[in-house]
Amino acid sequence: MRMRNKPWAKPELEACEYFIREPEQLKDHWAERFAERQPFYLELGCGKGGFIAQAATANTDINYLAVDLEYKMLGLARRKVSAAYEEKGLSAGNILLTAYNIEKISLMLGKNDVVDRIYINFCNPWPRNKHKKHRLTHPRQLEQYKLFLKDGGEIHFKTDDDELFEESIEYFNECGFEILYLTRDLHSAGYEENIMTEHEKMFSDEGIKIKFLIARVRAGTWQEEKGSSNEVLA
Repeated sequence: MRMRNKPWAKPELEACEYFIREPEQLKDHWAERFAERQPFYLELGCGKGGFIAQAATANTDINYLAVDLEYKMLGLARRKVSAAYEEKGLSAGNILLTAYNIEKISLMLGKNDVVDRIYINFCNPWPRNKHKKHRLTHPRQLEQYKLFLKDGGEIHFKTDDDELFEESIEYFNECGFEILYLTRDLHSAGYEENIMTEHEKMFSDEGIKIKFLIARVRAGTWQEEKGSSNEVLA
């Protein structure tokens, strides 16, 4: 179901101290925008912000950047993040939000940004063959992530979609990643670090098993990619 427009979202975001209006201007300089220099985690497609609000307030020693294309989604995320920090009496110095087309992510993040971890939670599965190139785990996306993902950095990927998951495993292998952890039934696997998202709860309540993996760039691949062009894949 399409979400209704939220006319309040953009004005609230524009007034938010941790919302970045022109993310391309911070390429290669994201670390300077946070209150402290510390590990840098990225969530791609943050939606309503349930995950990032929990993660960022639980780990103030990590910097988080949450990206989504929709202002109406980011407006909800901002409210959820703000409420989480207020509830814990914390300053929001380790969180940034921005609106951007993730398919062009290498225009806003560069090799000097050094992302330690990427989260991709319940992205659009794009099931039709002609649309699969838009998947956030598609090889043309993975090659972009390798431009700024730290040597030994990880991608944490969760989905409810069986086909997307199985084909994503192939994508990761194709692009020089190794699978460190994999389960096709996350909630029965005993994985203790899981943070439940809104979509995750909805799918689980419907009896759908959650698929999850952690992938890491194989040794040597990172150095090769850093020397390549930052051109966005067409």
